[in-house]
This record gives sequence, C-alpha cells and structure tokens, in this order.
Amino acid sequence: MSAVENNGSDGLLPADRSVSELLLSLREGMLTARSAAEMAFERIRTCNGKINAFSTLSKTALDEADASDARLRSGRQRPLEGLPIAVKDMIDTRGMETGYGSAAYLGHVPSRDAAVVERLRREGAVVVGKTTTHEFAWGVTTESAALGDTLNPFDGSRTPGGSSGGAAAAIAAGAVRVGLGTDTGGSVRIPASLCGTVGYKPSYGAVPVEGVFPLSPSLDHVGILGVTVEDVSIIAEACGIDLSGLLADASPSFASAHEDAAVPAERAVALAFQAALDKVSSRYELLPARGGVVTSEAYEIFASTVRFEASAVHLMRHGMDFLRRYCSKETADRVAAAEGLTLSSYAAVQERRRKFNARLFGLFQEAEFLLLPTTPCIAPKRGTASVSIEWWDGSVREALMAYTCAFNLSGCPAVSIPMPHPALSMPVGLQIVGRPGSDGGLLRVAAALERLLCQARTSDY
Repeated sequence: MSAVENNGSDGLLPADRSVSELLLSLREGMLTARSAAEMAFERIRTCNGKINAFSTLSKTALDEADASDARLRSGRQRPLEGLPIAVKDMIDTRGMETGYGSAAYLGHVPSRDAAVVERLRREGAVVVGKTTTHEFAWGVTTESAALGDTLNPFDGSRTPGGSSGGAAAAIAAGAVRVGLGTDTGGSVRIPASLCGTVGYKPSYGAVPVEGVFPLSPSLDHVGILGVTVEDVSIIAEACGIDLSGLLADASPSFASAHEDAAVPAERAVALAFQAALDKVSSRYELLPARGGVVTSEAYEIFASTVRFEASAVHLMRHGMDFLRRYCSKETADRVAAAEGLTLSSYAAVQERRRKFNARLFGLFQEAEFLLLPTTPCIAPKRGTASVSIEWWDGSVREALMAYTCAFNLSGCPAVSIPMPHPALSMPVGLQIVGRPGSDGGLLRVAAALERLLCQARTSDY
C-alpha cells in the first residue's frame, strides 16, 4: 500500500500529527510504519530542495519500518515503534554516512550507533536521515562553503541558527516531527528560537555523548528538538530522562534573568519577552529580576574554554596540514590561533568558571526557574559576520550565544519554546532554565508556559 493510500483516516501526514498521535495511529493500525517513513522521505525531498536541511537519507529505514510493522501486527511493539526521527550529522549512525558537517569526512560511515541513537532504535524509532550542521558543530549559522548553507524556512535569506540548524529547519518545514541535536553553547536552543520550534538541552551528563564527535567535552550535551514540548518530552523519556519531576498541581516560581544583559535584546524581542513575563505573572509567582550574572561574563569564559578544548580535540586527530587541506578555513584558523594556549591559562579560565557557576546557582535560592529570551534578535541575514543591536555591536556568534552559553558552563537544563508577539517579523524563543537535575520539572513547566503563550508557528514549506 502506498503512502498516499494509507496516510491515516484523517488524511494527516505523519509530521502534522503530534508524536503521541502518530504513535497511537501506528498502534491502532490506522497508519503503517512504512507509510510513515515513506511520507517522511517525501517531505524531506520536498523541503531539502528549498532549505538544504538534510545531509544524508537512510537506505535502510524502509526495511526497519517493515520490521516495526511486523512487531505492531504481533503486539510486540516498543514505546517508539515506527516513529520517524532525524539525527544531527554530529551523531554517529551505524551504516549511515556521518560527515560531521565537514567535507573532510565525506563518505565516512560509522560501524556503530552513538549511545543515544542505539537507545532510541531499541525503543523502536526509525532514523530517516541526518540533518545538517555547522562544520564540527563549531558555529551558530549552519553555513558551509563546501556543502551549502541551510536556510531558514521562514525566510531563505536568513540563517536557521546553528549548529543544529538542519534539525530545527527540517522540523519547522514539516519534514519530521522530532530530531536529535547537540548543544555546546546553545546549538539546540538557538536554532529552535530562530525557526520557531522547541529545543531542549538536558542537564549535563543526563544523555550520553558516547559516539558524538566532541566539540568541547566539558560543555557538550545531546539535545532534542520538536514541534511541541510534549513531542520533545516523549523522546526525552525514551532517552532516559526522568519526567516525574514537578508535581502536576505544583505552582512553580520564576524570576527573570535578563536584566543588565551584556548584549541587549532588540526592541521586538524585548517587547515579546515583557509580554511573556506579564502572562507568566498572571498565573504564577514572578519574583524580582535577578539577572546580570547570567550574561555578564559567560561568553568570555565559554569562548576560552571552547578554544582550548576544541583545538585539543582536533589536534589529537590530525595535524594542521590536514586541517588546512581538508577542513574549512574557519576551523583551521581557530585551531591555529589556539596553538599557543597553555594549561595554566586553561586552569585560570576554569577557576573563573567555578566562581561564575557559584553566582549563577545562587539565582535559584528563591526562584525555581529562570526566564530570559533565547536569543537577543531574530535570525540574522546569511553571510553576515557582525550584528548591531541597540547600542551593542559585535559578532553574530557572540550575539546568538549571549543568553544560552551560561547554561552549558553550569550544566543547567534549559528549554526554548516559541515566544510569539505581533512586533516580531520572525520567530524567537523564550528560554526556561532549571537547576541541574530538574529536567522532569523543567519540561512540565515548559509545557505549561507553552500552553500559556500559544503554539509554535509553522512555515510555508
């Protein structure tokens, strides 16, 4: 039976259904796993010609879907049986090309799945393809001179963000409902903000990074992107996240962590954030603002840490000659610039990081959750290196990571949800942050605020 013949009694394509609805349709026989995979491929091919969100499509997904159908027919289905998912190209997939966003690794096919992919496959998920990334996840725009830029589905002249830009763009375009990304300084939350999707970075270490090409090991996280918090939560639970957390009838407290930010929010983002705070305060306790510390020096500590750790990662694998010959000039120049760093300078930065984290954790003494915009601006134009926001001028990289990298330094779980407002011409996100280990409560709170603010936008693709 073809995908067109068996797309469900309501006529909805798989990516148009929530994850829970899709799984129910599969369990009840209203949709086959093969049809779900076929329709995902159809959507992927349609959107990929427009936004270049996928680097590789699976050659075995239909066979895996057939095996899922056999389990569904026999009543042996697993929790995610037949669910199509996408996986960022930084994450190893057995038998499927994984290039880490670099021309240097074209044709590289891992022999094993990353630990998180292995777990999701064991739960029944079907990996349909690999989504694009900035080379080695070392960037925030998912642009590539060698492999082509990924475009924002709402405006092709703008970046989708990065480095998980392919996953966010694919979800916003309706190709898939959920996907895996990685987040070292905001690389799940930034593209989620700029593409109008949900992006979740768990507590540090909550999801294993084995089999993920490292960028900065003390900062790297595997994250999840989806259309809604519910979609993301289902995948999070399958990845081993305990969702019990906050009780359903609890009344959490919040505080803004945006005041005195090192990078200001552009006017439309500031208006949207204030409107979101007003809605939150109408329903929950909103404590006096306790910002400043979050963004005052986080980026400098983050950038110094990444410069040392990422350069060490690359130099352990290859010399500068290889990087200059096969990788982008951006990557090679960054590694070359770090060659003079010393262990003592790295130790000094980590001492600053410990002190920063102590101040940051102090913000949770009264408030259970912190609120701030995910990004200070809407998606910048592709190919631009700098941006001006109010009185501030600086790099696109620093601007987009200004509000996110602190929570990689601290390992706090954080979620970006869409933050709609009439003043915004493009999507932008509200970031919700919890204490390390509070992932279940954070996701419950994010779902509540998502309902309060409204659902995510969808693009024309």
